[in-house]
Amino acid sequence: MPIAANLYYFSHDTEDDLETKRPPIILIHGAGGNLLSWPPQVRRMVDERVYSLDLPGHGKSEGTGRQSIDDYVEDVLAFMQALKLRTAIFAGVSMGAAIALALTLKHPRKVRGLCLLGSGSKMRVASLILETAGNPNTFESAVDLINENCFSAEAPQHLKDISKRHLLDMRPPVLLGDFLACNEFDVTSQLKKIRPPTLLICGAADKMTPVRYSELMQETMPNAKLHIVENAGHLVMSEQPDVVADLMKQFVDSIPIRTRKTKKERVELNVEADPAQETESALQADSVPAPLRSPE
Repeated sequence: MPIAANLYYFSHDTEDDLETKRPPIILIHGAGGNLLSWPPQVRRMVDERVYSLDLPGHGKSEGTGRQSIDDYVEDVLAFMQALKLRTAIFAGVSMGAAIALALTLKHPRKVRGLCLLGSGSKMRVASLILETAGNPNTFESAVDLINENCFSAEAPQHLKDISKRHLLDMRPPVLLGDFLACNEFDVTSQLKKIRPPTLLICGAADKMTPVRYSELMQETMPNAKLHIVENAGHLVMSEQPDVVADLMKQFVDSIPIRTRKTKKERVELNVEADPAQETESALQADSVPAPLRSPE
């Protein structure tokens, strides 16, 4: 099982072995989620390097979870350091989007782009969820309330059943910690500072982070574009996986590719090179789900 910085993850690589490579994509799930919150169409995006991770205490990752978004940011940074990833495109859903936003504000040079699904600049949580999510006696009722508000009216029942199973697999203190982290999150006053190219995706029927939250972000963030997806709720990538995967792929394709220079390209033009040295230089060229908002 692949583990980096104590986080379990799934990686999908591209077969492209050209000198120019796109930045990798890091997928960050939401409260009570895991890497399987992302559909295969996104986890295995064609021609892209994709890392899907389980945050601490979620999925197959050990740990007790966190109670602040900033602490989750540190986990993602440690994951990048362990895999020697200097920069990335970050995609987050709900709490995962909050983590991506906070990371961008703290370490903007590490961020090549943002894909934010079901997001908001602040994520207040209903008091009923905070009162019931951490109590084993009321945990299932909290899960039912959360899960019912994650989907549109058109969502097939099997998607709701899968989501509920994943939530019930959570330990109550971890799920409560996620909601406490979200409840304290608010970067509204700092949105203008978030300058990387940003794709906002929101389900038209999102009850947890309604469309107006994404509209505010689009209006305030300098380089943000918004796509509203019909027939989808908060877990938009679960209800409309092909649509979301296509939107994300188009966005990733728009991120400029940085080209590495080879030694051969760095030869000074004004120096008359020895033919034998030119041959040697040529041979040595470098290769080198989760719901956060209260129903409104």
